Amino acid sequence: MRMVVAALAGALAITAGCGADSSERDPRPGLTATLPTITAAPVTYPGEQWKSDPRGDWSRLDQTLKRDSSSCVVVVKNGVLVHEAYFNGGTPNGQVKVYSITKSLTALLTGMKIDDGDLTLDEPAVRRIPEWRGGDSADVRVRDLLAMTSGRQWSEATDRTLIRSAPDQTAYAIGLPQASKPGERWVYDNAAPQVLEQLFGGDVIAFAQRRFLEPLGMRHTNWPTDRAGNATMYSGVTSTCRDLARVGYLVMRGGQWAGDRLVSADFIAEMTAPSSKLNAAYGLLWWSNAEGRVIEVLRQAGFAQDKAPYRGRLAPNVPADASWAFGYGNQYIAVVPSEGVVAVRLGRRPTSPDRVTFDSFTSAVLAGLETS
Repeated sequence: MRMVVAALAGALAITAGCGADSSERDPRPGLTATLPTITAAPVTYPGEQWKSDPRGDWSRLDQTLKRDSSSCVVVVKNGVLVHEAYFNGGTPNGQVKVYSITKSLTALLTGMKIDDGDLTLDEPAVRRIPEWRGGDSADVRVRDLLAMTSGRQWSEATDRTLIRSAPDQTAYAIGLPQASKPGERWVYDNAAPQVLEQLFGGDVIAFAQRRFLEPLGMRHTNWPTDRAGNATMYSGVTSTCRDLARVGYLVMRGGQWAGDRLVSADFIAEMTAPSSKLNAAYGLLWWSNAEGRVIEVLRQAGFAQDKAPYRGRLAPNVPADASWAFGYGNQYIAVVPSEGVVAVRLGRRPTSPDRVTFDSFTSAVLAGLETS
């Protein structure tokens, strides 16, 4: 029987969520700096290729993913590739647009800038955005932009303009008005993480290549720019299941990669923990499995209707230390440190929001491994 070690479960337990008028801005609500316990096993990192040791029963998972428009799935256990499969025209090196998984990569880059001392989570973004001086956005912190609690204006119309027609997406995102005070609301917003591009103060893609993509060996991942040459921080990256499994493994190893510290353990812990009581399921551009008030983003994932906020966990059948990078169409990087597991699913949107969910995908991966 699988042993579940949920080291963050108690630390991340959250009381009933505040309503939309909450003004609490505790920067680390219920957070301990302790990372989830990683299963005791020899530490293995991939070189140019993953070490492979196929095991488990994947017939049910693969059948489901193929039917639900997936192009690939990769499962890694303790740094070893135990399963991969390709469907519907997918190939090992075939790049897929991963949509908002880009946000989660942006979070890791931001953590690196913080580790370098170039940013802090709690500094006002206005220090690097002169357009906000003396205005309603002067109190927005870097943390707020990462946590989806910035209070910046969001609507479907502004989102469409940002994505489809704004030639300079950073300038457009910065120029939007402030809709509420920071920390009062949780709103899934593409423009807020795009503002981070200005805070980097240089070529984001060159930084990503040097500090992230090359060290991890992500040879089949590309980061795009808008028409003004700005890196798109909220969406647009194209990648593969194998490359994104490297991202998940970096997170599972607490920011370490083959003897090098790429991101601090403290930042990884904070990134994958709830960033506010308004949504226990959201950290810093990563999704969390903590208990509390949960808001999902079904419309932003491509489905017709959101569900009402609820109390519980995003994936109740998965260990509480799980976290995810998540993109439009139910693209996933799933990380379960207590099980030593990383899993990636890429592909087109399933026909229903009830298919290939945080819970069903991740629990099916863990069930497949139980037979090995």
